[in-house]
Amino acid sequence: MLSGALIDGVYRVLTWVIAVMLPPMAIFFPMFALLEDFGYLPRIAFNLDALFRRACACGKQSLTMCMGFGCNAVGVTGCRIIDSPRERLIAMITNAFVPCNGRFPALIAIITMFFANGGGALSKITAALILFSVILLGVILTLLVSKLLSETCLRGIPSSFVLELPPYRVPRIGQVIFDSVRDRIVFVLGRAASVAAPAGLVIWVLANVFVGDKSLIMHITDFLDPFARQFGLDGVILTAFILGFPANEIVLPLILMGYMATGAIAEPGSLAAVREVFTENGWGLRTAVCTLLFTLVHWPCSTTVLTIKKESGSLLWTAVSVLVPAACGLILCFAAAHLMSALGIT
Repeated sequence: MLSGALIDGVYRVLTWVIAVMLPPMAIFFPMFALLEDFGYLPRIAFNLDALFRRACACGKQSLTMCMGFGCNAVGVTGCRIIDSPRERLIAMITNAFVPCNGRFPALIAIITMFFANGGGALSKITAALILFSVILLGVILTLLVSKLLSETCLRGIPSSFVLELPPYRVPRIGQVIFDSVRDRIVFVLGRAASVAAPAGLVIWVLANVFVGDKSLIMHITDFLDPFARQFGLDGVILTAFILGFPANEIVLPLILMGYMATGAIAEPGSLAAVREVFTENGWGLRTAVCTLLFTLVHWPCSTTVLTIKKESGSLLWTAVSVLVPAACGLILCFAAAHLMSALGIT
């Protein structure tokens, strides 16, 4: 029992999170920092200021949004560059609308399995276009929700944006990479590990403690199943997203664990094998679309929530930052599920 809790629970979840999170972060953040040292990022903020002003936000939010593609927690920390407290809160609340590197593997896997599984160049182009469309949807939602917040609970006029553009310069490659690893990658990994380890223990307990003839996690999935089906999901998928709150990287393995009743997070293996497991458990095009949308837009992970609490200093705005993307995700899934049902798509 102790071996299962520590190895199948704590160790497996912790190593899975680090293994999925570290490679893209180790590429994204140093490259992002090199662009910053090169003098290119301020020009992006300046050029996009007019677009974000239409949403009553600040052009600097475009930079924090881009940081969110690496990690939403780092994107929230980057909101410090925004001078206006109102616009800073808007950027924090909406940062979760762009997919971080923890959500990209699930997005790519679902798209490959259900929308571009034919193989060949055409399937790769189709997958790339769908993924681009999903990312574009996240950016559009960021602007729309920023506008909505600006006209409701965070009313205000966008602040003037005065920026002295720095000259282009040759980046200090060694120093930039070192600072990026120290200030961003190590920071995110430390916070993720601090929540992934206890989460692994909780997941193992829920999957291996039985009440009657069912594990605790099966009781939870059965309870959530009627509610989840209203949004094109099922109880296993919704439970995986809830238990994946510490780290988005473990959502897909948790879904497999729920379907296969393995008692520990399952190794996905080949996409063909994963697709077979999913289809055997009722997945069709509608479930794939709704899961894709909910993967894009749902509550931020625990690391991001802790960062929002630290940066905002407010439990109220931290709660808003969780509820707003969760509500938007459920609304999107509800609309997509019922529209596809009306069209006869299963």
